[in-house]
Amino acid sequence: MKSYIQRAKWMAFALVLLFNASVSHGQAYKDGKFWLNDDGSHYFKLTLLSQVWLRSTDLNPGSTINGYAKDHYTDIGIRRARVQAYGQLTDRVFIYTQVGMNNFNFLSDRKAGFFIHDILGEYAAVKGRLSFGMGLTAWNGLTRFAAPSVATILGVDAPLFEQTTNDVTDQFLRKLSLYAKGKLGRLDYRLVMSSPMDVHKAAGYSDAISTRSNFSPLPAKMQWQGYFKWDFLDKEDNTTPYSAGSYYGTKKVFNVGVGFQFQPDAMWHAGATGDTVLTDMKHVAVDAFYDVPLQGAGGPSISAYATYIHFDHGPGYIRQQAVMNPANGTTMAGNAFSGGGNGYPSFGTGDLVYAQVGYKFKENLIGSTTLMPYASAQFANYDRLNDNMLFWDAGINWLLKGTTSKLTLAYQNRPVYETAANGNGERSGHKGTALLQYQVFF
Repeated sequence: MKSYIQRAKWMAFALVLLFNASVSHGQAYKDGKFWLNDDGSHYFKLTLLSQVWLRSTDLNPGSTINGYAKDHYTDIGIRRARVQAYGQLTDRVFIYTQVGMNNFNFLSDRKAGFFIHDILGEYAAVKGRLSFGMGLTAWNGLTRFAAPSVATILGVDAPLFEQTTNDVTDQFLRKLSLYAKGKLGRLDYRLVMSSPMDVHKAAGYSDAISTRSNFSPLPAKMQWQGYFKWDFLDKEDNTTPYSAGSYYGTKKVFNVGVGFQFQPDAMWHAGATGDTVLTDMKHVAVDAFYDVPLQGAGGPSISAYATYIHFDHGPGYIRQQAVMNPANGTTMAGNAFSGGGNGYPSFGTGDLVYAQVGYKFKENLIGSTTLMPYASAQFANYDRLNDNMLFWDAGINWLLKGTTSKLTLAYQNRPVYETAANGNGERSGHKGTALLQYQVFF
């Protein structure tokens, strides 16, 4: 009997604590944050994101799904699901973590679990000017969208080629890193030292060596990267590494950035005499971002971004991109340069230019909602391609409640390549994808 009374006492005590917490909740919660002190400078915040795609895809020639030939397929998939938890715990201590999953469709393993995207701790050595952090993190160099804010992507997807080692020697762009970041006046900077993940764990990786460059299977050396941008108008927040795709007219932003990424002996290939040649991975880039309201609050706004990148992965390097691929095979074997499904050569050694632009109409254009059409294009001259590569997409965002509830209808056009006699990719045509995305963000 005494044990039951003791348990009852503890349950009553727990209920009192819960009641007190619920009473104080209204005083401690503001602007989406749980305040940890009276002025809100110490806080903790949670966010949720869901992006679901309905897609109709013209598949690459020879594509198969579980051995059955298909030239077209319609599917539904979860492109992204995210939970963020982060906070300023003291004047100098910041913590950030993110869990989620990507690319869950009918071909995925069932009951796929969320995995850790980010987990880091950060200390402000000089508040606002210099902070140091360590962990699994998206603090990357090279370009603005080497770490994109997925909730504010202008269209349906980020320019993934700016994440140069995505899921090869990192985890969906996140790296095990030590970083320094801050602001010096209008200069926003980040410098990062990363420990590359084992390339043997990358999907489809083979350590067979050829005359064309590939990531070396030897123990990797540290990767170094940095990005520096100058804010001419409003200063952007750099609490997290993720850069906004658009502010939808809520800020007045114009900046220009330069960046680099370098890893010694990251790549290898066979030399003319059959010897093994190690080469550095060296990338440099410049970009510009412009996002401003045109007629004050509630009026239309414009968002534009452009970048030039020189990629150096070594001679002849190429890598296909096939987002949430609806096919898992091909009948064309070695002739299918782009592989089955929706693959196309997005990454490679050479030069690339990318641009995107969007125009948001005034608020309350359709009831309490508005529209934002956009277009983007990726143009590349890669060593391994006999023809230049052009990928473009265009669409319209229906902002039902800003980014909290957003419906996007888009069309993507990608090039299809077959293997030429010299082993390079030769463009044989184009294929398209019609896509409807619904985003909920809280």
